[in-house]
Amino acid sequence: MEVLKEKVEEEEAAEREEAAERAERGEKAMWPMEVQKEESTVTQEMLRDLERKLSEIEVSIPEKPSTFTKDPIDVSKLPLSYQSNTLKEEHLLQVADNFSRQYSHLCPDRVPLFLHPLNECKVPKFVSTTIRPTLMPYPELYNWDTCAQFVSDFLSMVPLPDPLKPPPYLYSSATVLKLQKGNCFDFSTLLCSMLIGAGYDAYCVNGYGSQDLCLMDLTREVCPLTMKPKEAVQKEEKAPPKKYAIRPPRDLSSRFEQEQETKRQKAIQDEKEQRLRQEEERLMEEESAKTDPLYGKDDDHFLGIESLWNHKNYWVNMQDCWNCCKDLVFDLGDPVKWEYMLLDTSKPLLSLTEGDDSEMSEMNDEDDVENLGKEDEDESFDMPPAWVERIEISPEAFETRCPNGKKVIQYKRAKLEKWAPYVNTNGLVSRLTSYEDLECTKILEVKEWFQNREDMLELRHVNKITGLIIDSFKPGHPQALRVHSYTSMQPERDRVMEFYETARVDGLIKREETAKTMTEYYQGRPDFLSYRHVDFGPRVKKTALNSAESNPRPVVKITERFFRNPEKPADEDVAERVFMILDERIQLRYHCREDHITASKREFLRRTEVDSKGNKIIMTPDMCISFEVEPTEHTKKLLYQYEAMMKLKDEEKLSRHQAWESELEVLEILKLREEEEAAHALTISIYDTKRNEKSKEYREAMERVMHEEHLRQMEAQLDYLAPFLAQLPPGEKLTRWQAVRLKDECLSDFKQRLIDKANLIQARFEKETQELQKKQQWYQENQVTLTPEDEDLYLSYCSQAMFRIRILEQRLNRHKELAPLKYLALEEKLYKDPRLVEILKVFV
Repeated sequence: MEVLKEKVEEEEAAEREEAAERAERGEKAMWPMEVQKEESTVTQEMLRDLERKLSEIEVSIPEKPSTFTKDPIDVSKLPLSYQSNTLKEEHLLQVADNFSRQYSHLCPDRVPLFLHPLNECKVPKFVSTTIRPTLMPYPELYNWDTCAQFVSDFLSMVPLPDPLKPPPYLYSSATVLKLQKGNCFDFSTLLCSMLIGAGYDAYCVNGYGSQDLCLMDLTREVCPLTMKPKEAVQKEEKAPPKKYAIRPPRDLSSRFEQEQETKRQKAIQDEKEQRLRQEEERLMEEESAKTDPLYGKDDDHFLGIESLWNHKNYWVNMQDCWNCCKDLVFDLGDPVKWEYMLLDTSKPLLSLTEGDDSEMSEMNDEDDVENLGKEDEDESFDMPPAWVERIEISPEAFETRCPNGKKVIQYKRAKLEKWAPYVNTNGLVSRLTSYEDLECTKILEVKEWFQNREDMLELRHVNKITGLIIDSFKPGHPQALRVHSYTSMQPERDRVMEFYETARVDGLIKREETAKTMTEYYQGRPDFLSYRHVDFGPRVKKTALNSAESNPRPVVKITERFFRNPEKPADEDVAERVFMILDERIQLRYHCREDHITASKREFLRRTEVDSKGNKIIMTPDMCISFEVEPTEHTKKLLYQYEAMMKLKDEEKLSRHQAWESELEVLEILKLREEEEAAHALTISIYDTKRNEKSKEYREAMERVMHEEHLRQMEAQLDYLAPFLAQLPPGEKLTRWQAVRLKDECLSDFKQRLIDKANLIQARFEKETQELQKKQQWYQENQVTLTPEDEDLYLSYCSQAMFRIRILEQRLNRHKELAPLKYLALEEKLYKDPRLVEILKVFV
């Protein structure tokens, strides 16, 4: 600031010297000296005012991360229905208080009813009016089970302050959805609102449950995903015994030795089960040893019910819960078992018997007259509409589902992890880890579910004991894969590939491969091939680099089986053929006729093409050995046999070629799977503008180009006096006082812009600080459940946020230093502007 004062003083001295020189030349000033001094004084005052306002803008860098309390709900943004009650709601509260007093008088040992807790604005609201029936626009939420699963995944559980009492507050479902957390009453209210909106007859229940149920502790429960469905046992129908059946050979093994071996195996199995049972009991005792302050007041799962309600009425349970909820009658129309608060109920009352009618008729007439008006007034009152805002779930929130996109559920010997779609780069949305022990230290198997994968991978099942990996695919894979079971991605290892046969031209269903064999199963082929089994021999070693493509495994034997071709006679329809390549033999077995018990067979022996004397051998009778059920003359001819053998030789070449193609296809699939696993690309809909990177980058590039073009046009057309000259009549010549006013207005506007820019930097600074504090609060609340990767991401975020905060602080300080200099520069530029210079000059 001293530099600025010195500069101002230098300008004043220069003006005084210039005025003295003009006085010596005898020039007469156009303005008196007092005007110039007044103008300089105004400039100094404006500079001091600018410096004062900039100095009032202060920022402070936040301290190290600490625990922050939850931000309170902004009540000012809530509707009026949250902040006050209507006359009908006030009347309902009076009815509820009257009902509560009568209940407390008649049942002094029962706990007070949960009728009208406070809402977000600390306004008492009747519980039935907190239910807002809403039909959500997602078909998944139309069924009760998927709707309950969504609520369980979407919200985080907050325990009650007092586990023996209902909560003092009951927030609206709209607020609970925004906070994405709540207690058991918040869960029930939201779920009941969604189920009633979907057409279900749902109720909120106030009662008692076990500690595990109230705290959502599933560590003693078996994960439903690990339960295998019970397979229906089909009894095999025994064929009726044949009169002339052949007796089986006698069993000459010792029955006593078999019994002893069975006893020994049973003892070993019993001892193993006993050890597992003892270990499990020990762990269960350790878990039960944890103190439960409410032990004895609860039992397994649901224990008792105090009351229940929906959006129309409120009922109190008048039944004894000595046997938990097993013997309760849920007929809400029975006034003996369920006391209702309002008469306007959709539940029909039970018809009373004659004896009950006679007893009811003996009631005191005076009590009837006294209470008649009161009961009519209370019970005929209908329920006011819900005060809650419309329940809305955005598509982004519905897709994210879990808080922060991830949720972990611990079960007995299992752990279930859930992620929102696109959270993981490989498309992982769920993982189930099964353990051998209750401490969850020894992993048995892992199941992973995927979504939106380009390779259509849907499920991966990994057995940690055997190392077997089973990949399941949805329809649409480039190789029509359905299931791929393997222990290694290296070729010529044990694996099983299953395919969608309708998506393949060759009708291949399954391919099983080992180091020495390959078995394929077909369906729907025009040649009726159903099975092919190939036996390989040891590979011939080469001096060059061995590869399955250049050095295939030699084929030793090929076995093929065919379905029945109804257009051919059974004696001419081949059921199985075997190419024994090393032995130079071909075996054929034909289909069996329906009225026969044996089938025809034929075997061809292939020999060298020439004999010992060099003569060419065409066909001899001993080169074809056949067994025919009903022999014919033409099949015995050598010409027929020769043509059949030549045809079989061509088919053998074709089968060997197809076996080689199958090997190449296996290599191609393995290579493709390695590339897919390395890339694990995800599919993104063209309508998803947020995740479609290509369209997003193109749109941002176009917006950036348009913005730059707009800035260039603005710079070319920029005129700091244009807005102020536009206020004057066009074509009119400026007077001296108009020029002074234009200069002052321009400087004042520029001064305000400098102050606004400082405020903008300060606002951005405060926004970054608030976001950092929210992140720190989130870290404090979820620190126990965070993984090392999440902690690394949190530390990285804090580092980047502190960097941005320091940059904003430096920008603000620099702006404070340069703002007065910019102000003086603009003032000098105005004095030199050609439109004002002639008017603002001082002449004698």
